[in-house]
Amino acid sequence: MHITLRQLRIFEAVARHSSISRAATEMHMTQPAVSMQMKQLEEQIGLPLIEQIGKRLIITEAGAELRQHAHRISAQLVDLNSAMEQFRGLERGMLRLAVVSTANYFLPRLIAQFTERHPGVRISLQVANREAVLGALADNRTDLAITGRPPDDVGVIAQPFMSNPLLVIAPPSHPLATQARIPITRLAEEIMVVREPGSGTRAAMDRHFASHGVEYQPGCELGTNEAIKQAVQAGLGLGLVSQQTIELELETRRLVVLPVETFPILRHWYIVHRNDKRLSAASQAFRALLLAHNPESPSTDLPRALRVKVARA
Repeated sequence: MHITLRQLRIFEAVARHSSISRAATEMHMTQPAVSMQMKQLEEQIGLPLIEQIGKRLIITEAGAELRQHAHRISAQLVDLNSAMEQFRGLERGMLRLAVVSTANYFLPRLIAQFTERHPGVRISLQVANREAVLGALADNRTDLAITGRPPDDVGVIAQPFMSNPLLVIAPPSHPLATQARIPITRLAEEIMVVREPGSGTRAAMDRHFASHGVEYQPGCELGTNEAIKQAVQAGLGLGLVSQQTIELELETRRLVVLPVETFPILRHWYIVHRNDKRLSAASQAFRALLLAHNPESPSTDLPRALRVKVARA
């Protein structure tokens, strides 16, 4: 067989997306070109790798086996590149990051610090929800992942680098905004604007309410923190967001933090990587930059007004 690395990458993208068109977009190719490469790969192997059933693209048993080998080959190539970067140092190289969407509120400042120190390193940044970020980590499509809750997988190393409290927010005109202390049971009477399933914030919210025996009333289900904030400002319900996302809204009094008992939900941001992965010099340097933060002193990054609100809650 004369299988090329490019064919394996194309096949892996097709298998992951279960779609020729989405794989073509990711690989910056046309759909006919992807289909042609898939046809040539099947001819080389002598077995069908994908099947079209109605509108669905199904990976065959042979295709599933090939995908596992493609993953291992891809991981070995990444490790080879990381090993070579150790010799090149930090003068050049690629750093692949996958981060949950909430981290995008503070991460650009840290990336700017890193690129100022290491201008020769290129950075690829994938922003998605927790489920997609951990998928990229599992598939070795990222060097480092940043998430508010590390995976349960024992095959990863997760280190906290900064706190990530979750707060209940409301518009300033809401009746609860004038209360000094609010029982969590009172929230059962309110509509809650929530993040989508697969979001770390949604999972933390569900666990917290369930642990206190409170069943909240879900309203709009939205896919971004910006959408949550806009919905709360519009009076569609209360929301739960990370403290890093609301600095501007608190300063301009477009939102307030409610002093709800048992809140904030105390969490940390984690930097995560596979324990079987050889980290490049760039990955090690970026991880060291993040770990320079003290995870036990979260409030030092916040404006004074927000620190007071968090302390009161």
